[in-house]
Amino acid sequence: MENKKILSVTELAARVAALRRRGKTVVLCHGVFDLMHPGHIKHLQAAKKEGDCLVVTLTPDKYVNKGPGRPVFNETLRAETLASLAAVDYVAINKWKTAVETIKTVKPSVYVKGSDYAAPEEDLTGGILREKAAIEAAGGRLHFTDELTFSSTELLNKFFGVFSEETREFLTNFRKKYSAADAIGALKALRGLKVLVIGDTIIDEYHYCKGMDKPPKENIISAKFVSEERFAGGVLACANHLAGFCEKVDLVTCLGSRDSKEEYILEHLKPNVRPKFFYRDDACTVVKRRYVDPVFLTKLFEVSFLEDRALPEGVAKRVCAHLAGGIAKYDLVLVSDFGHGFLNGKIIDALQKAKFLAVNAQSNSANLGYNLVTKYGRADYICVDEPEIRLAARDKYGELNGLIKTMAARLKSGRASITRGHKGSVTYDAKGGFAECPVFSGKVVDRVGAGDAYLSLTAPLAAAGRPMDLVGFVGNAVAAIKVGIVCNRSSIEPVELYKFIATLLK
Repeated sequence: MENKKILSVTELAARVAALRRRGKTVVLCHGVFDLMHPGHIKHLQAAKKEGDCLVVTLTPDKYVNKGPGRPVFNETLRAETLASLAAVDYVAINKWKTAVETIKTVKPSVYVKGSDYAAPEEDLTGGILREKAAIEAAGGRLHFTDELTFSSTELLNKFFGVFSEETREFLTNFRKKYSAADAIGALKALRGLKVLVIGDTIIDEYHYCKGMDKPPKENIISAKFVSEERFAGGVLACANHLAGFCEKVDLVTCLGSRDSKEEYILEHLKPNVRPKFFYRDDACTVVKRRYVDPVFLTKLFEVSFLEDRALPEGVAKRVCAHLAGGIAKYDLVLVSDFGHGFLNGKIIDALQKAKFLAVNAQSNSANLGYNLVTKYGRADYICVDEPEIRLAARDKYGELNGLIKTMAARLKSGRASITRGHKGSVTYDAKGGFAECPVFSGKVVDRVGAGDAYLSLTAPLAAAGRPMDLVGFVGNAVAAIKVGIVCNRSSIEPVELYKFIATLLK
């Protein structure tokens, strides 16, 4: 049966306009309203007392950034639950990420929030100030209720099986040592860090296609092209992740003179990333083209356009001269080494003069066994996955912690992170020892770029001297967000990460 209380935002705006013409005072509440509890009901009842009619808009599923398993109830069920309450007159599912556009469209007389939003400085999103401006511009006022409060997030974390028993136990113990404010404060303190990012530029292409029947005369896969998408990957993705947390990020990379993709790259770097491009005449800019089933994002086939022989001598000299002129001024030099011909021995030698050097040397299909972290004489922080450290140590089955300690000593590295896929990560500090952290991800959309995101946010924390167990926790939170993003369609943003951390540590 159709619920006449549930309207579209457009219909709601028309209904509110009619009510206001009749002299009625319309009150608007907005939120996720995932796990309905007494605090929600008290809040809505108090809001109704501020006017004649209470309308409620709720955040659509695609914009609920509260961690794995959220929302527990989809937007339709949440709307139906709200509509069943006597205090609520009308309900609409929002069209936007925040309530600002909703307020401008609906134009209520009163906009009501809970008392936990009364202190703007504690609002992670900064949204309450924008909402206040919107309601005042619409001729209304902002009101805060002061009712009995509960936390849906806390209740879900405690009583619902969002996480495995191992993860719940980890979070229980971790909360005793660190608060959300500790982790978020550490990230906010990165703002003034001077950062140089250097490494291989990669343009990732997804060519979406649907499989067709086998050709009758050929034993090949046949597919029908649907669409394509392009992403700024490799070191470009690292720079964009960092740029959300550091005020200025310098980038050094190499493009191919033949089809450099420079215009596209400049359009897809954040404004506070300052690039320095070098060019090799014997190559194109690296492109990795993946043919992908659009339904499940299954990768069917990959073609790489790259020249992975050593960088021409003249180009390498210019890179070294550029580094010699300013590398000492950076608090962090982050190396994203995909082994595609850019970072040769002389450039690596020049990088050794960095104040704090963070290195990832990735193993992939183009360089397996040839691009090992051991080619760096020293690194203050190493961040690789378990297969990569085993390759570097030439040890397939040895005890992992022993390998990490040995490799860290060999590279004169006081700090290390080893990512382990679904097994989480292990961090190491020469003084503090080892710390393990489980995964926080629920649904995995795409694993491409998750390690780069982990590296990009853990390296500055390591450079800032933060405890490695906290570094690993933040890294796994970053990775959990990243595996929900298709390739590098978007970067990790501060507000999204802050909200996720607050959810985990509630």
